[in-house]
Amino acid sequence: MAQTSEKVHCLIIGSGPAGYTAAVYAARANLKPVLYQGIQPGGQLTITTEVENYPGYPDGVQGPEMMVHFEKQATRMGADIRYGLATKVDFASHPFKVWIDEEKLIEADAVIIATGASAKWLGLESEQRLNGYGVSACAVCDGFFFRGKEVAIIGAGDTAAEEALYLSKLCTTVHMLIRRDKMRASRVMQERVQQTPNIKIYWNSEADEVLGDSRVTGLRIRNNKSGELTTIPVSGFFVAIGHQPNSGIFADFLKMDEAGYIQTVPGTTRTNVEGVFAAGDVQDKTYRQAVTAAGSGCMAALDAERWLGAKGLA
Repeated sequence: MAQTSEKVHCLIIGSGPAGYTAAVYAARANLKPVLYQGIQPGGQLTITTEVENYPGYPDGVQGPEMMVHFEKQATRMGADIRYGLATKVDFASHPFKVWIDEEKLIEADAVIIATGASAKWLGLESEQRLNGYGVSACAVCDGFFFRGKEVAIIGAGDTAAEEALYLSKLCTTVHMLIRRDKMRASRVMQERVQQTPNIKIYWNSEADEVLGDSRVTGLRIRNNKSGELTTIPVSGFFVAIGHQPNSGIFADFLKMDEAGYIQTVPGTTRTNVEGVFAAGDVQDKTYRQAVTAAGSGCMAALDAERWLGAKGLA
């Protein structure tokens, strides 16, 4: 089959809060944005249930419903929203080249990358089955729903420690599973965790099975040294073993940190390639919230508009 090609003014790759917000602003600026939704239209929020911390929804909103709202708004503004996955890029020359589903070539004057990050999971069947029903990868997003309840969290780094401390303010007991006999978190974070009375640490321990039919009711823990299995009753199970930015296809052209997050000029969404911008969780390993992703999507569209104008391409 012959490869098809198309020239667009502003290409947006990814469809979470960052991508859709960039599309809203770019469309209003008459950049005629084309957005490809990627493998998970709507991003991580489509696997979230209740969202209570996004401004403008006083009664909360379901994650998938909120992403439908974002998409409808971008479409109403004139953005061209398409289903498809960016599989290869060439940012060596201008216009930039992006291949969709390995078969269609898009040439773009400006590119906004909003491909997000994916939470790392343990790989348990029960973990995936109960994802959104007591299993979560974001304590700040979902901890509120477990106020006054017992929860468990697995992870040994600074993020896990921060999330355990956050949960300790809401929950009666936080059962924290550490795979080895020491934590990777910074010394100050370790001390805070160990000095918090309602955080119970299980050393050399892993999750063997998440228990529950329609909701999480408990967690079976395996001690890595003795092999002993223990069951604890919990209402929530938080996986805090890290995130993986969806940035692999850009590695040959864009500067990234050691974890693969795209590096941007501080205070902007500009990458090391002029005319290529990055927004949302693909470049943010600190906040990782829908509202901050949306904010950086706005920044990316404004940065792109100004760059195109300066180049006489707007």
